[in-house]
Amino acid sequence: MMQKVCQDATVVYNCTSVPYSQWSQKLVPMIENIILAVEASGAKLVYGDNLYMYGPVSKEMTEELPNAATGPKGRIRAQIADKIMQAHAHRRIRAAIGRASNFYGPDVLDSIVGEKLFIAALEGKPAQVLGDPDAPHTYTFIDDYAKGLITLGEREEALGEIWHIPSGETLTTRQFIEMVYEEAGTQAKLSVAPKLGIAFLSLFSPFMRDVKEILYQFEKPFVMNHNKYANAFGTEVTPHREAIRKTLEWCRQRIGQDKVQKR
Repeated sequence: MMQKVCQDATVVYNCTSVPYSQWSQKLVPMIENIILAVEASGAKLVYGDNLYMYGPVSKEMTEELPNAATGPKGRIRAQIADKIMQAHAHRRIRAAIGRASNFYGPDVLDSIVGEKLFIAALEGKPAQVLGDPDAPHTYTFIDDYAKGLITLGEREEALGEIWHIPSGETLTTRQFIEMVYEEAGTQAKLSVAPKLGIAFLSLFSPFMRDVKEILYQFEKPFVMNHNKYANAFGTEVTPHREAIRKTLEWCRQRIGQDKVQKR
């Protein structure tokens, strides 16, 4: 099936995923099948990735950081990236990896700054926050990420490399959320999930165990450096306010459609 999907393709952009609970069973076999299909088709592979494989960091994240993840989710992401780069090095495929931080934007549902945050802002409800809201954190507008991945598929010099896709100015989580509420015309409210509560719930809930694993990303500065990409291809990112307005407009339409469907 995968070979049929990739047949006659010039570039295969893989941004597929599965629920957290299925990562260990499905993600590695999935990428192995995609590599086989891309190899058969002769297409390029551009893989959409995150930053989990670096693990807890104490400085800006660059592409040269080692894979030092301490949890299973991060180790799986590292394993997948290694498989792709090894397949490229062995000349089985031509591939590039594009990484980014937490997404926001139209059609972004499950991110910590996804649909729920923007709907909460429109409705004047508290935003659910992990870790330290005053720690700097890079957030990536999904449209900018898509444009970055397209560039990697178009440029031969991108192949065989890992790239951090440019994101808007790094703010603290509090600053970002306040900007969302300001553009929504409501008063910003933050509800920080207690660390002890997350630890307790993780004893019983697989989902909360996953949250506990990535909690480090929000407790200290989590800043992605994209200089490598900027030096190679230039930087053209959407200012956060503009991206937030686009996302809020999408949310307004989505809320309206939901209300119509419930009638």
